Amino acid sequence: MIAYVEGKLKFKSPTHVHIDIGGLAYEVQISLNSYSLLESLEEAKLFTQLIVRDDAHTLFGFMYEEEKELFNYLISVSGVGPNTARVILSYMTAQETAQAIIIDDVAAFKKVKGVGPKTAQRIILDLKDKLLKLGLEVLRTGESRMDLKPSIKEEAISALVALGFQKSTIVKQVDKVMSSDNEIEGVESLIKSVLRQLS
Repeated sequence: MIAYVEGKLKFKSPTHVHIDIGGLAYEVQISLNSYSLLESLEEAKLFTQLIVRDDAHTLFGFMYEEEKELFNYLISVSGVGPNTARVILSYMTAQETAQAIIIDDVAAFKKVKGVGPKTAQRIILDLKDKLLKLGLEVLRTGESRMDLKPSIKEEAISALVALGFQKSTIVKQVDKVMSSDNEIEGVESLIKSVLRQLS
């Protein structure tokens, strides 16, 4: 088990990062909310969870242990895989996800791609008591400094496709958001705006 990785961020994208540890780089899958915290950093420590499948060993990383713990609770629910859990934690912060579970907010989960009414109800039913006992702390997400890049559109499209959305649909939504909102601050803001449009 790899409890955490700490090192230099050699590559960053909204879906994954490469962390160099003494010349060995780990590819770590992350949520959009984690990316917002990592985007301006040169080094980072990510709490990790290794998911082993027949065809791949995938390392997921989290800025806070609470987010990692919530991820593990989510994937313990029947019908919720690692990628779906990551999309949930990209659409909502760990705190918002925990709150949605505790207050029986089925609608919040139904807005997430890949989560239907039955799965949303199952998440709440399976995890509500566990989270109430756990007492998740309020996570400090802070504010990230986003720098506009020429490839903001392409980066947002790539990230959303990696999260499981159809490229043809995403391209239209990204164009729509960019044409209607002149105050987009960066790729994270663009992606979140598109997610809101798709909900």
